[in-house]
Amino acid sequence: QVRMVESGGGLVQAGGSLTLSCAASESTFSTYTVGWFRQAPGKEREFVAAITWESFTTYYLDSVKGRFTVSRDNAKNTVYLQMSSLKPEDTAVYSCALTRDLLLRNINNYYYWGQGTQVTVSS
Repeated sequence: QVRMVESGGGLVQAGGSLTLSCAASESTFSTYTVGWFRQAPGKEREFVAAITWESFTTYYLDSVKGRFTVSRDNAKNTVYLQMSSLKPEDTAVYSCALTRDLLLRNINNYYYWGQGTQVTVSS
């Protein structure tokens, strides 16, 4: 199986920035769409962003558009989530996962989840 490792989380003040990384163990990573999800305490995990494997097309949750940017470097088997203008409501554990399904906003289509990295945004 493909193993995913997220990193880059931390504690930041509102308005600050963080860049998260999602590193895959195998080069076959390049054939998958990669999604970013987040889960706040007591909440369901929700879709945040994704980038496709075939065209590098990106998709975003409406509330993060213009603030978050997802990108990928297939040579490094890594996907990034650049986050700026962070808000307290962005506080969550952020995870990445893989899919080959075209319905890439549906969490149920993803597999090979990482353990997640904590992002905490203070007021």
